[in-house]
Amino acid sequence: MKPLTTFFFDLDGTLLPIDNKKFEELYFGNLSARFTDLYSPQEFIQLIWSATKAMVADTRHVTNETAFMEALGSVVNGNLGEMQERFIEFYKTGFDKVREAVIESVEVHESVALLKKKGYDLVVATNPMFPRLAIEKRIEWTGLDRNDFSYVTSFEDNHYCKPQPMFFQELLDVLKKDGQEVLMVGNDVEEDMVAKQLGISTYLITNHMVNRKNKEVVADHIGTYADFLKYVESLPDLTEGE
Repeated sequence: MKPLTTFFFDLDGTLLPIDNKKFEELYFGNLSARFTDLYSPQEFIQLIWSATKAMVADTRHVTNETAFMEALGSVVNGNLGEMQERFIEFYKTGFDKVREAVIESVEVHESVALLKKKGYDLVVATNPMFPRLAIEKRIEWTGLDRNDFSYVTSFEDNHYCKPQPMFFQELLDVLKKDGQEVLMVGNDVEEDMVAKQLGISTYLITNHMVNRKNKEVVADHIGTYADFLKYVESLPDLTEGE
């Protein structure tokens, strides 16, 4: 049994405490407003959800960006190039409005700072459904630094989405980690806890827990942000003896 050396963190609802309903309202409201000359807000949201579902289900070894754009391009009647330009502009100039959905958590900051101090490798294992720019902005919203993490998943770089087990296998392969070395910390019963299939230990954060299908909760650890901080405090310091 290899010792724990690495933490995979989900972002929304875990590192980034968030009001999911408010996030979706702000995100789709502000994004769809940029496309009203092409689609009604309802039509636009349906297009995005349809392409997103296709991307999540796609198990080919193509980037999530490719899978999403292929699915979207098949139904937007030649508007894809124009839409891509508007997406990029939105993430540069309009995405920060979504920050209103963020909820502050002192325990998250303390946990990450202490894990860094103790020498653990930290990875943002968010579902790579957003461009790198949007993911890095969301890391900033947490009050943490992108450089706190050795690797961050993204739309452009990764080839699978949660809850596909291949999402976690790709991370293990890229980072050259054994599942026994890793703890996945997340708030989604289906998307995050599936990591156990790869031999990865799991910690379910309950503050903003998501269980869309009312699945049985199977996790190695279950607790609040405060409980997780206590767990981190109990871990050995990997820098001792260096």
